[in-house]
Amino acid sequence: MRRMAVGCLLLLATLSGCSSRFVDFTPDEEAIYDQPIDEVWPQVRAYFSVNGFAFRETPGGAQLETEWREEFAGSKVAAYWHRYLVIAKPEGPHRCKVVITRDTRSVNKALQAPGSDLLWTVDGRTADNPTGLGSDMAAQLEMQKADDNAVLVGQSRHTARDMAMEWKIFRKISPVLAQNAKKSADSPDVVVTKDASIECGVPILGLGKLARAGNVVLLGELHGTQQVPHFVAQSVCQVATQGIPVTVGLEVPDMNQARLEAFLASPGKQEDWAKLMESPFWRSPYPDGRNSEGVVFLIDALRKLRSQGLDVQVFAFDRPPLDGDAREEAMAKTVRDVALKSQKRALLVVSGNLHPRQVKGLPWNPDYRPMGQRLASELPQVYSLDIAYNSGSAWICAVDKDQKLDCGVKPAKGQDNGDRYFVQLFDGRNGQGYNGFYYVGVVSASLPAVYNGVEPAGDAQASVPAPTK
Repeated sequence: MRRMAVGCLLLLATLSGCSSRFVDFTPDEEAIYDQPIDEVWPQVRAYFSVNGFAFRETPGGAQLETEWREEFAGSKVAAYWHRYLVIAKPEGPHRCKVVITRDTRSVNKALQAPGSDLLWTVDGRTADNPTGLGSDMAAQLEMQKADDNAVLVGQSRHTARDMAMEWKIFRKISPVLAQNAKKSADSPDVVVTKDASIECGVPILGLGKLARAGNVVLLGELHGTQQVPHFVAQSVCQVATQGIPVTVGLEVPDMNQARLEAFLASPGKQEDWAKLMESPFWRSPYPDGRNSEGVVFLIDALRKLRSQGLDVQVFAFDRPPLDGDAREEAMAKTVRDVALKSQKRALLVVSGNLHPRQVKGLPWNPDYRPMGQRLASELPQVYSLDIAYNSGSAWICAVDKDQKLDCGVKPAKGQDNGDRYFVQLFDGRNGQGYNGFYYVGVVSASLPAVYNGVEPAGDAQASVPAPTK
């Protein structure tokens, strides 16, 4: 089904109302322009130019391909790159659509399909397209020439249509097109104001229906993976660039609050990292995954978002040395206090997946009240999501056969639901006290941020030992 542009164009030209109501980041309808390609394409091209994309075009055609852009560019530990293939296509008389395909690569092999390190395609270069724009052959040859991007060759890759980007551009340039429609000039004016230039990654399905101002989203996680911090970083970026302020809660001892705030407000220089990492939290003799390289990635990504002018905050809510019910109550109180002061913000609170449960009792303690159950009884919009993932590995601390705490990379068994991140709500709350789940694909272990003398995480990656059986 396609959403017609006429009504939305009128609103955009007067009130820009369509943009404010478009809260889901993953639309399932195409954006159709009521103008021909020769009017739309200059505005599309200007959008990418003004927003800092380097790109190349097919001579004489309405088609461009951007160069690779790093996700959270400038972050010490980001490892994803994206580029876009943009093609304008006619859609009947005097109408058109702009189809955008996002190509994602990563040094993480989680997305890599068997055989993807080999080139199984015909060279896309032809007489009328000598650069091979959009072809896999051209992409591989181009990256082999680019020393800075050589790390991408033969690594994980994912390609998908990006309708969220299509609608983002539609909402941005439609007012200009509507204004130009009133003129009789031979060539339309090209006026595009600069948009947020940060790369937020592949849109997360279902996120926009949940991450809204006033909502508290409790994300239950498997500690010690690379994917959960990356999911949270992408979520924050995608929500904040929609104009919704975001506050992130981390299961970090609250004594680190001042360090977190100082780091987020800093330029991220070496001395800023040193002040963040001097906390004993990062040097626990039994690191349980909460102080991993992935968490450092998340904190640095939040800093980068703030440096881009986005309204992002962070708070620590763990309360050692409390344990059991006392700890759950202390954590719930901290989250509750932040939520009551942040009713115009979206709250994303990350913790082990026991704490978000909204039902009373555990198999070994029927009177146990998790943090989620306490918050749901006191706040109006609390959503608890459990983690779902494909199989892989995680840094896990568990009691071994000798009743000793053993921490290391261990297998994590899950269910394959594809490669793309998404959020799924149930019809109601399930028996475990969750309103839904979020899916992060294949998981891979994230080592402690301080490991074998390596710190901070972004300066050099520690080697990952093979998972123990």
